[in-house]
Amino acid sequence: MQVHHVLAVAFLGLVGTAADGSEPVFPKPDPARAFPELKVFDGAGRPFRHPLEDWAGARERVARDPAWQAWLTDREREVNDWMVRRRDHVEWKAGWWHDFVSPKDGSFLIWTADEPGETTLHSRSDPAVQLTPKLQGAWVFGFRSRHAAKIEEAAQLFRLTGETRYGDWAAAQIDFYATNFARWNGRTDWGNERSRLAWQSLDEAVNLVRYVHAVRTLDDHVAPDRKQRWLDTFFRPETEILNRSFQIIHNIACWHRSAEAQVALCFGDEPLWQRAVEGPFGIRRQLAAGVTSDYLWLEQSLGYNSYVVRALQPFFEEALLAGRGDDLGNELCILQNLVLAPIAIRFPTGQLPNPADSTGGLSFAPNAGFLASVRRLFPTAIGLRRASRERSWDTLLDPPEPPPAEVPLPPVRSRHLESSRMAVLREGPWQVFFHYGQNDRSHAEAEALNFEAFFGDTDVTHDPGTVGYGSPLHRGFFTRGPAHNVPLINGEGQVGWNPGRAIAFDADNAIVRAAQDNYRKGVGAERTLRIEGNRLIDIVKIQSESGDRSRLGLVLHLQGAAELPVGFAPDPDFAANPPGPPFVFWEDPQSAMFRDTATVPVRFGDLRLNVCFEVPGEFRLTHARTPDVPPAKRDSFYLETRGIEATFTTTLSGGVSP
Repeated sequence: MQVHHVLAVAFLGLVGTAADGSEPVFPKPDPARAFPELKVFDGAGRPFRHPLEDWAGARERVARDPAWQAWLTDREREVNDWMVRRRDHVEWKAGWWHDFVSPKDGSFLIWTADEPGETTLHSRSDPAVQLTPKLQGAWVFGFRSRHAAKIEEAAQLFRLTGETRYGDWAAAQIDFYATNFARWNGRTDWGNERSRLAWQSLDEAVNLVRYVHAVRTLDDHVAPDRKQRWLDTFFRPETEILNRSFQIIHNIACWHRSAEAQVALCFGDEPLWQRAVEGPFGIRRQLAAGVTSDYLWLEQSLGYNSYVVRALQPFFEEALLAGRGDDLGNELCILQNLVLAPIAIRFPTGQLPNPADSTGGLSFAPNAGFLASVRRLFPTAIGLRRASRERSWDTLLDPPEPPPAEVPLPPVRSRHLESSRMAVLREGPWQVFFHYGQNDRSHAEAEALNFEAFFGDTDVTHDPGTVGYGSPLHRGFFTRGPAHNVPLINGEGQVGWNPGRAIAFDADNAIVRAAQDNYRKGVGAERTLRIEGNRLIDIVKIQSESGDRSRLGLVLHLQGAAELPVGFAPDPDFAANPPGPPFVFWEDPQSAMFRDTATVPVRFGDLRLNVCFEVPGEFRLTHARTPDVPPAKRDSFYLETRGIEATFTTTLSGGVSP
């Protein structure tokens, strides 16, 4: 079979340049026709729909349906309790949500609405966490975000029930922020004010969307002069703050521009609309340059596919409801494909690969809840079916249409996602995800040339992502080379970020090869992955251009239980002798010396794989337990030799145990 060679310069062909010569864009010639098996097209051939907001129909549905009446009673009870018991404070200073983590394992703490005391915070693995100023600030962020959501919902309850107390309370909260906005001491970076109500501008933008939705929903319950005061003292200053930062292609920039555009719609500010939508880093440009030709967000974490959708979904809904969406069809189709693209690279169980520094553990596709939440714009059979069983403001105001007949999900096939610097191999019992480079520094980890793999329905090796960014485990371990299946030079993985170089991809023969020519200063690395029947063969080559001898190594993390052969002994000085700082998180290390080859059986429930490591000459092999998605641990191996070059061949083979 012919091997499809890909030259390094080919990557440039997948990145175009905008007509005005500004930010590069990824070609996406016909986004409406991508992933057609998953879309529901209307009579005009459009895969998206115009959302509705039917308040009169909502009142009728509540009046005649006891289930809707029970739902409304529940929502009133929760909002009533919040209105009575909770209020924001000018003296509260919001912190960073990523600091709301356990000092024990980096997992997120459990948030409650009561202001925390000295030891009232806890996580799943930490029953009593000592309160610190950082944790207090992170709790305030959690409160302020939920308070914003309650303001929006109170406005909705007013519009639905006509009870003025809800509208009065929601308006009074906007009064509070408008009156006190100038009193908050905001965060300033490099001389520019970046936020006031929140620690970071992202949170400012997310909450601003909720505030502006409340204003629009309150409608004429609020006098024009009061709205004008809100605009002058709160909403316009907020948009000016947002406009001072993230003038780049970035997931946070999508939230900024979305919030700004929705303020523009609500208050009829055409210059602000033009800036947010058509500007150099406006919404059109974000989707042109931020979404690859494979319809993956360029920051690579698959979680950012959905996060960008969350950012821009309310903008498109508001624009269509306001009659401003006629020329946004291409952008809507691109956004819809961000929803669907991960389904095409799912593992057999639905688990998704986990490139870049995503938090929150493993994710799965298709995510029926997410598809239901976006079905007002992007109907799918799965989303409509799920939405038909849900009761929410969305389904009350815009009831879902009957879902079409269920169709099988499209099978996953071997694919080279070149513009995303990734590849998928699917052959026999094996499916492999290969992440060989990055498109952007943002959220990049030292994980170029990393791979994840399944054998049938068994998770053999996965990338756990990372923990809350405020945890020492984030920068100290999860983003470093020893946390990934990558080559190491003197104990460290990739430095910086790089798109890498795809050398070969052959779907028919299940082979992919790629290189990082500047993996570390003066050192290049190359990896070949090949499937042959029940065997996954991995060949890693490391070459030092300087001629200096170095410690050359390879890491392999497995989700099974290793059965170590005779010869392994406890190695308490492993992390300091020397491999490097990230190895301090490797627990109970055991090491042994081998020559040329070492084989270790590993059990994954009923599956037994023999893992054969081959390195010419003498090498040390270390086994340890390392952090996985908290609080889980996994079995990990590190093999190391010395020289100016090395070739590591790892073969995983086997099958179901008798």
